[in-house]
Amino acid sequence: MSVAVPSARGRVRAAVVPYPLIVGLLGVAVLLSVVVATGVGPVRVPAGEVGRILVHHLAGGGDTTANADLIVWRLRFPRVLLGAVAGAGLALAGAVVQSVVRNPVADPYLLGLSSGASVGAVAVITTGVSVLGALTLPVAAFAGAAGAMAVVLLLARHRGRLLPLRLILVGVTCGQLLGGVTSFLLVSTQNSAAQQQIVFWLLGALSGAGWNVLAVPAAVVAGGLVLLTVRARRLNVLVLGDEAAAALGVDASRLRLELLLVTTLLVGTVVAVSGGIGFVGLIVAHLARMLVGADHRRMLPVTAGLGALFLLWSDVAARTLISPAELPIGILTAFLGVPFFLLVMHARGLAADGAP
Repeated sequence: MSVAVPSARGRVRAAVVPYPLIVGLLGVAVLLSVVVATGVGPVRVPAGEVGRILVHHLAGGGDTTANADLIVWRLRFPRVLLGAVAGAGLALAGAVVQSVVRNPVADPYLLGLSSGASVGAVAVITTGVSVLGALTLPVAAFAGAAGAMAVVLLLARHRGRLLPLRLILVGVTCGQLLGGVTSFLLVSTQNSAAQQQIVFWLLGALSGAGWNVLAVPAAVVAGGLVLLTVRARRLNVLVLGDEAAAALGVDASRLRLELLLVTTLLVGTVVAVSGGIGFVGLIVAHLARMLVGADHRRMLPVTAGLGALFLLWSDVAARTLISPAELPIGILTAFLGVPFFLLVMHARGLAADGAP
């Protein structure tokens, strides 16, 4: 099947700059940003020295006793990489959710995924359970997201089909309920340290990044990008609506289920290691469409790259704006996301007639 449904305006914009050049420039920007961002902090490390340290370790060299080596390799580089991975994952999830529910202002929060992950993580923090050691909180967060998605999928089915409007309504309702559960767990605990940890985690934080937590989300996001890119042609068809998809031989309900399962895996894994970071998918997916058009074969890789850049630099701002203290990264993404949401809503005429 060879189907692509970018808008006419999207095709014109994409033709201005060749797509391979856009991807190449984006890749270079991500690599340079990783090096520069690693050197930014209370103790600044020049980009040249950061590059030498990274090359030394990546070439198989061992740790040194230099303070710069400790700061770069042990502390900041894993955090910067995790920010890039988390940003790419959340951006991809947002792009897919918007296409699945055919709503331009959708993101993973709309389907209750992030709320479910928060319930799982907060339950672990408040109870102090550590059955799996350091993996307990990530596993609980992922289980919460998966459980929320299972409930939403069960309640959103109508005569064996998944309908976009029902997905939104059920997702928003479940998200509100799960948010109430999270708030109850927060206020019911008597542990003030746990309360502080919960609040900071709910607003998003990458301060706990380390080499031990990087491999799993990196593998999941990379695998998710590959799976979604393989399904990009069918995702293009899904945007046209169920009847058009059926006419082209695509089972819209089954495809929607597959895409939502991949999205759940992405969101659950990312939220498990970074907390609740909102608006990334909403902002970045729109920027990617503006840059390369609506064809998911072109848009998804660009979305991942832009998401990595966006969250990487948001984290840099979070750890430097009020240094030596640190802002939860979700505060910054909310400051950017809410105005962007309102602009998109106004541009699309959602306030007037509810149509995307």
